[in-house]
Amino acid sequence: MTTLDDLDIIDAHHHLWDLQRNYYPWLTDKPKRSEILGEYLGIRRTYLPEDYRRDAQGFRVVKTVHVEAEHDRNEQVKETAWLHDMNARYGIPNAVVGHVWFTDPDCDEKLARHSAFPLFRGIRSKPVTSERPGEDLRGKPGSMDDPKWRAGYALLRKHSLSYDLRVPYWHLDEAADLARSFPGTPIALNHTGYPWDRSAEGLAAWRKSMTALARSPNVHVKVSELGLPDQPWTVEGNRGVVLDAISIFGIERCMFGSNYPVAGLFAPYATILRGVFDILKDRPRAELEAFFFGNAKRFYHID
Repeated sequence: MTTLDDLDIIDAHHHLWDLQRNYYPWLTDKPKRSEILGEYLGIRRTYLPEDYRRDAQGFRVVKTVHVEAEHDRNEQVKETAWLHDMNARYGIPNAVVGHVWFTDPDCDEKLARHSAFPLFRGIRSKPVTSERPGEDLRGKPGSMDDPKWRAGYALLRKHSLSYDLRVPYWHLDEAADLARSFPGTPIALNHTGYPWDRSAEGLAAWRKSMTALARSPNVHVKVSELGLPDQPWTVEGNRGVVLDAISIFGIERCMFGSNYPVAGLFAPYATILRGVFDILKDRPRAELEAFFFGNAKRFYHID
């Protein structure tokens, strides 16, 4: 039987920040509680590759993917440049997902500036979303149906970039329309589609929307950020959503992401990684290698 110690791992989703050198408004300016994270005072500190490696100590994390950390939106390319400095000093991250506003008239130029950096692979730009199911935002400015938003999104293919999608599950039907409309743009759905409502009704709605999105072969899913505010991270509490996500998308389109240090609000790195592995440990070795390493390597073109 394959053990976790036998596997090389690519962490397909994590963050770094330097609060002394760079500006992250959400970590310094805003209230320190959110509906998603609960209290997040614990992550309002500089977090560098050495801190990440300390959290991931004991595991064979050989490569990582950094996803934009809501760095100052007035200096979006600065984060990409800083992350390349981190790679030169520490060897990680090995792929970078940055940010632009798709409705920005300078979107094309900013994508070109990002793409000049050799580790740059994609964009995460969060569309406008509602706080709860049932609120219709389709076609509103900044939504995934907004023609101006889509015009900027269309530029991703020009620059050979992927898209990291972060929306709650009740917007996945809109995401499915987006994926069908732009089949040449690879999409990585973040955080397992955010199955926040673990009631029977909530999970049924999440599965239905995930199934609609999975019909587009250009969409992958990151099995990441399964934590819920004020609830312990447990294998049994997360087993169902992990297995459902993999059943819906297929193991060949799923990849592990830690979402550290944000996920540290809910559980230690080891708890999350060992927990996800425990859910999947009886699968064939080839599937485990794909999930923890090969799929992310292929999606993000990691050397």
